[in-house]
Amino acid sequence: MSEEPDVKGVEPYAGPAGGWGALRAVALAVKQQMGASADTRALLQMNQPDGFDCPGCAWPDPRHTSSFEFCENGAKAVTWEATVKRVDPGFFAAHSVSELWGWSDHALEDAGRLTEPMRYDAATDHYVAISWDEAFARIGAGLRALDHPDRAEFYCSGRASNEAAFLYQLFARAFGTNNFPDCSNMCHEATSVGLPQSIGVGKGTVTLEDFDLADAIFCIGHNPGTNHPRMLSTLSAAARRGVPIVVANPMRERGLERFKSPQHPTEMLSTHSTQLASAYHQPRVGGDAAMLTGMMKALFEADRVDVTGGGPGLLDRAFIAAHTQGLAALQAEVEATAWADIVAGSGLDEAAIRSMAETYWRAERVIICYGMGITQHANGTANVQQLANLLLLRGNMGKPGAGICPLRGHSNVQGDRTVGITEIPTEAFLARLDKAFGINSPRAHGHAAVEAMEAMREGRSKALIALGGNLAIAMPDPDVCFEAMRGLDLSVHILTKFNRSCLLPATESIVLPCLGRTELDVQAGGPQSVTVEDSMSMVHASAGKLKPASGGLKSEPAIVAGMAKATLESGIDWDWLVADYDRIRDGIEAVFPDFRDFNERIRVPGGFRLTVGASDRVWNTPSGKAQFLPHPLLPAEAQRKGLILTTLRSHDQYNTTIYGLDDRYRGIFGRRDILFANADDMAELGLMQGDKVDVMAGPGRVLPGLTLVAYDIARGSLGAYYPEANCLVPLDDHDRLSGTPSYKSIEVTLQKAA
Repeated sequence: MSEEPDVKGVEPYAGPAGGWGALRAVALAVKQQMGASADTRALLQMNQPDGFDCPGCAWPDPRHTSSFEFCENGAKAVTWEATVKRVDPGFFAAHSVSELWGWSDHALEDAGRLTEPMRYDAATDHYVAISWDEAFARIGAGLRALDHPDRAEFYCSGRASNEAAFLYQLFARAFGTNNFPDCSNMCHEATSVGLPQSIGVGKGTVTLEDFDLADAIFCIGHNPGTNHPRMLSTLSAAARRGVPIVVANPMRERGLERFKSPQHPTEMLSTHSTQLASAYHQPRVGGDAAMLTGMMKALFEADRVDVTGGGPGLLDRAFIAAHTQGLAALQAEVEATAWADIVAGSGLDEAAIRSMAETYWRAERVIICYGMGITQHANGTANVQQLANLLLLRGNMGKPGAGICPLRGHSNVQGDRTVGITEIPTEAFLARLDKAFGINSPRAHGHAAVEAMEAMREGRSKALIALGGNLAIAMPDPDVCFEAMRGLDLSVHILTKFNRSCLLPATESIVLPCLGRTELDVQAGGPQSVTVEDSMSMVHASAGKLKPASGGLKSEPAIVAGMAKATLESGIDWDWLVADYDRIRDGIEAVFPDFRDFNERIRVPGGFRLTVGASDRVWNTPSGKAQFLPHPLLPAEAQRKGLILTTLRSHDQYNTTIYGLDDRYRGIFGRRDILFANADDMAELGLMQGDKVDVMAGPGRVLPGLTLVAYDIARGSLGAYYPEANCLVPLDDHDRLSGTPSYKSIEVTLQKAA
C-alpha cells in the first residue's frame, strides 16, 4: 500500500495474517459483546465433537481436535451471537422504524439479540410485541390469503441447520411452491450449475486429508485470511512441507502471503511467520477465464513438444480415454485462441501464465481452490468449468491429493441445498418426499433469488418468508429490492438479530426471534442437536451449550413447524417431528438415500462424508463420463474495457454482517468509505490518494464520496466494500446460466466528488 499522502484511518499493516493481531481482535470482541463476565467457554466448545459448529464459514474440522479449533472471525461470530446486548420491546418502543432506517447496518445488528416476536404497527411506525400464537396465526392467514402458492417466496440462509432446512422445504412444498431463493444463488450457484455438467456433482471433490497429499495447490479468487481463516493452518502445513502454493488474485491479500498461527505458542513467541504463496499473480478483475485458457494453451504446447521428442506427453491420456469426453473440441478452441487475446483478457503477461502452467504440469497431485472471485461474474459458470477442464487434462479428479475445492460461505449453505432447498428439484427427490410425508409436491420449477426479487418487484409475488439472512442488503440493486419488499402483503423474518430487511415493512410484517447455533435447544424430548454439512461434504452434529438469550426464543425447526401448523391441513404431525430431531433426521434419511443410518452416523465423533461420485471417478453425467466444456474468449479488442470494480468483504465482516469498521490486513481502520485503486491508474486519471471520488456504473448508478487509497491491485481494477457497492449492480446483471449476480465485475468510471 502506498504511504503517501496520509489519509485518516489508513495505516499500512506490516504483520502477518493471524498472530497477535488476531488474538487482540478476539479479546476486544469478547469484551465489547460479552462483557466482563463473559462465558468464554463457548469458544472452547466451538468445532469440538460434543460442541457446536462455527456459525461462520464452512471450512471443515480436522479429525483430530484440540482445545482451540476456532479462528478470529469464528470467534467474532460467536461473540456477536452470545452478546449480552438485547433488542427487546422497550428498544422498539424507543425507536421508530423511520429512525432506525437512518442507523448504519453495523449499528442495527450491534444493538443486540431479539427477545420476543414483533409485529410492525403502521399507525405508530413502531414494532410491537405479540405472542407466538398470534404471530403464527397472522402468518398462516397471510399465506392462505394468497390466490396461488407461487405468490410466496421462501428464502433460506446458509446458517439454517439440515433439520430446519428440511422442515422448511417440506412446509413450502406442502403449501404448494418450489420458490426457494437462497444465499447459494448469490455466491456459489455457478458451482452448483457448472460442476454437474462437467463432473456430475455440484460439490467439491476433495477432503481435508487430500491437502496433506497434494503436490501443488492453486488458490484462485479467494481471500482465506478474512473469509475462511481456518484454511490458513492447512495452507501453512502444506507450505512448510514445500508444496508450491500458487495464488491468482487481483489484490494482494495478507492472508495469502504470510501467516502466524495464534494457536501455536512457539510460533507466536518467535519472529517467524510462514510464507504461504510461492508465486502470487495478479490478473485483472474478470481476467480468470483468459488466464485459465492461457494455462491450458501452454499445457497443450508443452505436451506436443514432449510427444514430438519421444516422451509420453503431459496429458493423462489413460484417464482422458477412460473417463472423459470432449477433449478435441476443448483443445481446438484453446489452440485457436491467440496469446494476444489471452494477455489482454487476463492482464498477465505470457511468461507469468506459462510459469503457472509449468507448476501445474510438474505436480502429480493438484488441488484448485476458488471462491466468489471466480463465481460472481457474468461468466461465472464458464469460469468454474474452465477450472474443471484444467484439472481433467492431467487426471486431477478422483485421486488422493487432487481435485476441485469450492470455498463455501455460511457453515451449512451446502447442506441446505443437499436436503432440498432448491428451486429446481428432481422428480426422483419429489417422488420420495411425497411418499414419505403423504403430500403432493408441485413439479413446476420455482424462483431463485434474482427471479424472486423480479417477481416481487412486478407484483407477481406478494409474500416473503425469510429463514435467516438479510435479503434486501445481500441482493444487488438495493433501490429496486427495497421498493419490491415494501410492496409485499406479508413479510416474515426469522432472525437472531434485527437488520435492515426488517425495516422494509409490508402490509403485514413480523419478526420472529430464534435460537442461535451456540444456545441450548430443549424440546419435548429433551436437549437437541442439529447437523450441518461443511464444504467438503462432511456431515456432523452441532449442540449449543449456552443459556438462550431470552426465554421467548424458539428454535428454527420449532418456528417452521409453528408456521406450518397455522397454514396447512397436511396430515403431517409437526409437533411430533420437532419434539425429537432424530425424527426429522429419519425423514431426511427416507427422502435422501445418501443419509442412510443418519442418526447412528452423526453420533460418531466427526460425523460422516456424503457420497461425492467424482471423488471416486463416478461421473453422474448423462454420458457417464466427465465432460470437457470449451468456452471461447472474446477477441482482444472486445475485452478492452475501462475500470472494472470488484466488491470486497472487510476483515471485520462476514457476508452482510459487519462486526466493526476495521479492515486490518488492508490497513483500513474505522471506516468503510474506501475505493482501492492501482497507483498508476490513479496517476493516469490525475487522481491521488485521499481524493474523494464518485463511482459511476451507468445512468442513475452512483456510489458517491469514496476516498481513494492506492493499493497493490491489478491495473484496470478497483475494489469497494460489499454491500455498499451493490447499488452499482443492476438486478439483471448476472450469469445467465446460474443467475449469480455480477458483484465482482462492474464496469465503472470515476470523477472527483463535488
